Amino acid sequence: MGFEPAAFTNEQLNAAKALFKQGTKFVLGVAGLEQLPADNLPEAAFAGRSNVGKSSIINAVTGQKGLAKTSNTPGRTQQLNYFNLAEKLYLVDLPGYGYAQAPEALVKKWQRLIFTYLQGRVNLKRVFLLIDSRHGIKKVDAEIMDMLDKAAVTYQIVLTKTDKISAKDLQEVLARTEKEIANHAAAYTKVLCTSSEKNLGIVDLQAEIASLV
Repeated sequence: MGFEPAAFTNEQLNAAKALFKQGTKFVLGVAGLEQLPADNLPEAAFAGRSNVGKSSIINAVTGQKGLAKTSNTPGRTQQLNYFNLAEKLYLVDLPGYGYAQAPEALVKKWQRLIFTYLQGRVNLKRVFLLIDSRHGIKKVDAEIMDMLDKAAVTYQIVLTKTDKISAKDLQEVLARTEKEIANHAAAYTKVLCTSSEKNLGIVDLQAEIASLV
């Protein structure tokens, strides 16, 4: 069964806001495991299907509009992009899995890089697994969840683009998501509902990240 993190107090939420106000900067793009930085800081990684909105969420949570490059072209992120949060934590933007407009050999190379990173990074504290709220958990997402379970990598579902669906549809996809993750040992039961466009749920996501520091 999954497990639920503690609820955050106003003091913790304010502390998280203050942490992110200290600034986040791009450090490097990693195309091979030999390029990974030293593991002296905790890491929080953002994973999800291509075009799920990872870059937009990173920009929203850091409050820096152009920090992570966004694109309407699926598969634009082709490496692990490292961002340093106030010298206290790395945020890692992973290449989107699933559909990508790139040669098959290159896609497979990205996938090997992602999987090896997720399974072997000792300072990786949590993966935020982004799911488009309009579609819910798809087969490829479930496969990633199974892999994270086997690798004992803690992860938390973040529903994105919740402003694009009705409140009723959101409740339905939230219920389906909670039912699905109940069977995944490495998953948090607390699902975050976000919209980078409307800035919904961003403070809660900031608090979850700050709790890893």
